[in-house]
Amino acid sequence: MRAEIIFTGTELLLGQVLNTHAQCLGQELAALGVEIVRHTTVGDDWEGLTSALREALRRADLIITTGGLGPTSDDLTLAAVADVLGLPLVLNETVLSWIKEYFARRGQAVPENLTRQAYFPEGAIVLPNAAGTAPGCIVEKEGKIIVSLPGPPRELTPMFEDHVVPFLSKRLARGGVLNFRVVRVTGIAEYAVQDLLRDLEGKEKVQLGYIAKPGEVHVRIAAVGRDAAEAQQLVAEMLKEVRARLSDYIFAYDEESIEEVAGKLLAAKGYTVAVAESCTAGMVAARLTDVPGSSAYFMGGIVAYDNKVKEKILGVQMEILRDKGAVSPETAAAMAEGVRRLLCTDAGIGITGIAGPTGGTPEKPVGLVYIAVAVPGQTVVKKYNFPGRRFAVRQGAANAALKMLRDLLENDGGLSS
Repeated sequence: MRAEIIFTGTELLLGQVLNTHAQCLGQELAALGVEIVRHTTVGDDWEGLTSALREALRRADLIITTGGLGPTSDDLTLAAVADVLGLPLVLNETVLSWIKEYFARRGQAVPENLTRQAYFPEGAIVLPNAAGTAPGCIVEKEGKIIVSLPGPPRELTPMFEDHVVPFLSKRLARGGVLNFRVVRVTGIAEYAVQDLLRDLEGKEKVQLGYIAKPGEVHVRIAAVGRDAAEAQQLVAEMLKEVRARLSDYIFAYDEESIEEVAGKLLAAKGYTVAVAESCTAGMVAARLTDVPGSSAYFMGGIVAYDNKVKEKILGVQMEILRDKGAVSPETAAAMAEGVRRLLCTDAGIGITGIAGPTGGTPEKPVGLVYIAVAVPGQTVVKKYNFPGRRFAVRQGAANAALKMLRDLLENDGGLSS
């Protein structure tokens, strides 16, 4: 399958907004085995958009558009798609009811122009928008597929992953049955992941794809079989090999939420946890409390950015901070033990590191993070070197900390005593 992506929005042409969709969609499509032949960016202009669509239809099997699905007069994408394909725009009553319910929950009347978002090219498959009011859609005609996605990344990404990936997976099976799994790893760069798996690539019926995201790398294993059983078996065999090589870095699979898994284990065992965070500055606490019902097991957290907080509140000895440094295994352990003692919990997590872009040294480079998990009679400390920029380092540290907590809970190390 050959694909082109058309990015719409004058703000993209003027450089007012960074086009992050090019990287995200490029990586996702490549991991599915789709060949991307061209990127095109057009402004909020009817002639430019319809011309780009007609040209793309001559070259590609799949066209993806981003942006232009809103309620204003310069949101032209769906009207342009309908015009180019020779289809009428028709009202979708289900979408109209979604829009009305969205505003009713907020006690507001539906703005008149917002009803434009309920009109789609005839025969379109509507893609729900979990983060906004503008749904996307998929239109098929004469062997061509046009996928229209919203512009905001927080709306586009989940829509693509939840609805477009399954749709394309079925089309790419080419008469067989496609099955895939995603292995999510942290604490290792994309090139290093590929090096570890290189000899597994090139299998006839199984394909490996790689997607780098802040703080993690996704390895997608896809296989096409004669039937569902064969496809699942092919994926299972490859997954076993991937696990054997990446076991130290795997923190989740598919759409699994590591904070949900850890939370369920805490709740099931009746344990509690508290966190002391330096470089992550509350990211672990935020993710744990994103899970409904987390008040049953999450007691609280301390953002110990300054050494005074580490010493005065968490009880980290000044000798440790002076002799070993704020970024050290000893400090991480003392932070975990200190917050566990302070908040009277079964487990405590301590995180300290150098997120960058400054502050690194040859001995302690940017990306160095120490994470500790303390339980009765035992404190486990691990050293990580996370690749990427500041957010990637912090996100990777949060992933790793939650993985360490989950692993300890699964093994029940020290907590049952």
